[in-house]
Parts: sequence; C-alpha cells; structure tokens
Amino acid sequence: MTIELSVAWSRRFGDEVHSEDTFGMLTVDVPPALWIASLTFARDELHCGYFDWLSAVDELEGGFAIVAHLYSLGERHHLLVRTRVPREDPRLASATGVYRGASWHERETHEMFGVLFDGHPGLEPLLLPDGFEGHPLRKEFVLAARVAKPWPGAKEPGESGHGAPSRRRMLPPGVPQDWGPAARAAAAEGSEGPERERPERPARRRERGIGPEGGDSNV
Repeated sequence: MTIELSVAWSRRFGDEVHSEDTFGMLTVDVPPALWIASLTFARDELHCGYFDWLSAVDELEGGFAIVAHLYSLGERHHLLVRTRVPREDPRLASATGVYRGASWHERETHEMFGVLFDGHPGLEPLLLPDGFEGHPLRKEFVLAARVAKPWPGAKEPGESGHGAPSRRRMLPPGVPQDWGPAARAAAAEGSEGPERERPERPARRRERGIGPEGGDSNV
C-alpha cells in the first residue's frame, strides 16, 4: 500500500514532492506552496478523510517542520504530510478549509511555536494563561521553572539536596549560563576555590585470608 500511495503522489505532483516509507507509513514532504493542494489531494483522491493531528518541530536553522497526520478509515492507511517554513517568517496557509479539525491544532502550534496560519478564523490563545509572552516549545525559550528550582536531572553529588558534598551545580539543558538566580548560585559556588582532594581510602582487609602480619585473619 505504501508503494501505491507513493506512486499516486508522484503522478499528481511529480518531482515537486518527495515521499519515503517511515516505519510502514508514508511520509510526504511538500513545499509550502503546495500545502493546501497536498492536503486536498490526500482527502479527495487518497480517501484520507480523518484528520488526526497537526504540529510543528523546531529544527533551529532549518526553520519549523509542520506535520499533519491523516488516516483513511475505509482503506486503513496512514499518511504524514510535512512541509517546512523559515524561522524568520514562519507562515503557512491554514488547513481549516480542508479539515475543520485542524483549527485547534493550528491554534496550539501558533501558541507554542509562533507559526502563523493565514486564513485561520481565529488564532486566539488555547492553552497558555493570559499575558504569557513567548513560545515555550521553541528551543531557545528558557523555562523559568528550571532555573528557579534545582534541576531534577542532576547527577553530581550535592545537586540533589540530600547533604552530599557540594560541587558546582549544573544548569538545566537549554538555560544560558548567565541566566537567572541558579546561574548566580552556580557562579558563587564555583568561586569558592578549587575542590579539595578526597583522602585516599585505605585498602579493605579480607574477611578470610592473609592478615597484616602475614598470618591468618578472620577479621
């Protein structure tokens, strides 16, 4: 079925799209200009009348990948349609004219990644509180909660808060080294001087074997 779907896309759009089999499901990469035409083709010609979800992936310098998962209830095949928008102007035509169910997904994607969907009936906030600034699923967004509290993923002694010997704290992934109170605390700990060397632990004596004077020992 995946091969048949791939052939259908090639016949319809030629070299303008690229398709590949990913874990038994066809993924089709299309240019932004063909986004709506591709979704319409999937709905009308490939019988993918069920819209499952739409979201984005922050690919940094590569912009944002917008992905829609579609499904055919009759023929029981899955389909991923994917396009890419630039980071400087993340804008794409709204899919709500093809799948009405895309409305909430586009609102969430706009809220979390800052992608604009032209033609959407209303990109009002969906999940975040009023007055929230920024797009929290962008990779450059700093999560304040990670800086205000100890990072739970720390593995070094002293970072779990259980009284172990203190070492310089790690900042959580994605947090700039000079950002927030945790960075100041880390800098203060690092300025206390070099870490003292641990005393060498004496070798343990065997339970049974040769004692310190060469005789048998049961200690």
